Amino acid sequence: MKLLVTGGAGFIGSAVVRQAIRDGYAVVNVDCLTYAACLENVASVSNSPAYAFERADIRDRAALERIFAAHDPDAVMHLAAESHVDRSIDGPGDFIETNIIGTYNLLEAARGHWVRKSKPADFRFHHISTDEVFGSLPNDPSVKFTETTPYDPRSPYSASKAASDHLVRAWAETYGLPVVLTNCSNNYGPFHFPEKLIPVIILNALAGKPLPIYGDGSNIRDWLYVEDHAEALLLVVQKGAVGRSYNIGGENERRNIDLVRTICAILDRKRPKAAPYADQITFVTDRPGHDARYAIDPSRIREELGWRPSVTVDEGLER
Repeated sequence: MKLLVTGGAGFIGSAVVRQAIRDGYAVVNVDCLTYAACLENVASVSNSPAYAFERADIRDRAALERIFAAHDPDAVMHLAAESHVDRSIDGPGDFIETNIIGTYNLLEAARGHWVRKSKPADFRFHHISTDEVFGSLPNDPSVKFTETTPYDPRSPYSASKAASDHLVRAWAETYGLPVVLTNCSNNYGPFHFPEKLIPVIILNALAGKPLPIYGDGSNIRDWLYVEDHAEALLLVVQKGAVGRSYNIGGENERRNIDLVRTICAILDRKRPKAAPYADQITFVTDRPGHDARYAIDPSRIREELGWRPSVTVDEGLER
């Protein structure tokens, strides 16, 4: 099975590429190598005969058409996206162009490819999205996002991802394109881009800098180890029901302040210094429209496909 993976040099995309090559797939990695991408993320598999790289922007329809014709993929795994909420607040234009227009271009290129191949029933367009499209949850452990939670995006980033989700479903309904969708919780792990919370805390701690936490640190996220996520995504593209969406969560809810204190405690053991790293914690002005809590109910993927996370947040942070 040949996978065309967009954004395969990014954080989650590269985990998918590495896992797919290990699992015996052929992979075409399509990435335009923006600031958040790095080919070192896939260096461990780049010499595999099953791996190919195409530098292209999903906003470039002609490039996508050429890549589909040249590589003839059996499935698309669409991870390419602008993904940082703070950047979307400061400059939403790139998020609209990449996440919405880029997804439209990819859908049309994939649909043309699928039609030319006489609409094979086993073709898949797998759209990888975020739980942020669902908005914010109350601080009640019994309330979680499900696949039927109404969309309520609160940032330019999550609104652009919600729009892309809607486009994918529309192409399935209107044109019959065989699609599957996934919405995940917060990822962390190897090759994490350094502007995100966990690597920021680790790098700042080691450098003796302040550890910035928005507001009072009470915001809650559900943390998913990226390699667990990659396994779930490959399971969905192969065995997920056409037209179905699956929520992928880590079943590891933590308040931001507790997550940071856990990291500090690990660093106190691994890289001890005179004062505890937690002394560097600094509370900063909260992000505009900062969602209070995200949490995923992963019952569907567990019951239908037999997947559940293998790594707890404590184990993942240790790694």
